[in-house]
Amino acid sequence: MLGTSVWAANPTVEIRTNLGTIQLELYPDKAPKTVENFLNYVKDSYYSGTIFHRVIPDFMIQGGGFDQNLAQKPTRQPIENEAANGLKNNIGTIAMARTSDPHSASSQFFINVANNNFLDYTAPTLRGYGYTVFGKVTAGMEIVNRIAATPTGAKGPFASDVPQDMVVIEHIKPLAAPARAQ
Repeated sequence: MLGTSVWAANPTVEIRTNLGTIQLELYPDKAPKTVENFLNYVKDSYYSGTIFHRVIPDFMIQGGGFDQNLAQKPTRQPIENEAANGLKNNIGTIAMARTSDPHSASSQFFINVANNNFLDYTAPTLRGYGYTVFGKVTAGMEIVNRIAATPTGAKGPFASDVPQDMVVIEHIKPLAAPARAQ
C-alpha cells in the first residue's frame, strides 16, 4: 500500500477587472508576511473599486492603491521587505510596489509583463533590496497583456502612464483551493 500525504494548496485569488479576470497563486512559504498582508486587504474588500493606475508596456501593470478619482486610499502600516526569498520578477509574477524605502510596501502591487531582473533582490542595501515577488498569474495572462497594451497618458496627479480608459479592479476574492495529494 502506498502512503499518501495531503497538504493544503497555495492560496489562490481572482482579480476581476472591467477588462476580464486574472487568477493568481500566492506563495506563503516564500513570502509569509507579504501574502498575509495582501490577503488581509482582500478579506477587507480594500481593492474593490481601485484601479490599475500605472501601466507601462514591456514592464508592468500596477494597482491597488488609488480609487477611480485617482485619490490614494489609506493603508495599514508598511511591511518588511521579503524579496530575498529566491523568487524573481519574471513575466507573470506579482510583486509588492513600494517607495525608495525597501520596507514601505503596503497595498499596492504590480504584475510583471517582462522579465524585470533589475527588480530582484541582490543585497540587503538600499539599492539591492529589490521588490518582493509573492505569487504568479495562473490564468488570465491575456488580460494582463491587454491591460499592459492600454493607451496611457497624464491624468490627475500623475505625469504619465495612467490608462486613458480606466482599468477598474471590481474585486479580488479568494478562490477555494482543493487539497493536493501525493
